[in-house]
Amino acid sequence: MLKRFAPLVPLALVTLLFGCAAHTPAPQQEQNQQVINSVTAQSSSVLLQEAIEQEAASDKELASFGNGKSYQLPVLADSILERGMSLIGTRYRFGGTSEAGFDCSGFIGYLFREEAGMNLPRSTREMINVDAPLVTRSDLKPGDLLFFATNGRRGRVSHAGIYLGDNQFIHSSSRRSGGVRIDSLGDSYWSKTFIEAKRALAMAPDSTPTIVTARK
Repeated sequence: MLKRFAPLVPLALVTLLFGCAAHTPAPQQEQNQQVINSVTAQSSSVLLQEAIEQEAASDKELASFGNGKSYQLPVLADSILERGMSLIGTRYRFGGTSEAGFDCSGFIGYLFREEAGMNLPRSTREMINVDAPLVTRSDLKPGDLLFFATNGRRGRVSHAGIYLGDNQFIHSSSRRSGGVRIDSLGDSYWSKTFIEAKRALAMAPDSTPTIVTARK
């Protein structure tokens, strides 16, 4: 409870001191300002340290995920996304899993298989259940899988894409929208239908292909 309201302490102090400023002698005003600066600096330092510790804990958890397997996210993500970008404009094809045409999960499965040696579940309903770390929207990294509910059923996954960075993602959208393309997660439609994200690359093998199964 104290941590939650800690940022408000310097603000309350600032408000109190400035509320009396018009009736305070000049030397006292300078002393008050020094107190304000000191309290604000200390509060900012504590908040920064907490943020660093939380980020370190998150990174440690991800690094240890998968029984100590090498966490190759940056290199594999680059390979996957570079290959994906080269396929922009490839037509949408329901059930498609090759460069002749992809549906959304077929596109993801193709890239992860070809570039990371991972065989992901075929459908989005199975893919969303892979045993991989959940990632908050504020902590997305390139290569993370994004899941959406686009069929009007709230919370029921029906579409997926791969996060690029800078709030952008790549996916095989639909026949009408031109197949493989890039969209913004900040667009109202995608922001509203977004369900969750997973870091499937945390389960990437060191060198040999693996099958990533969904939880029962």
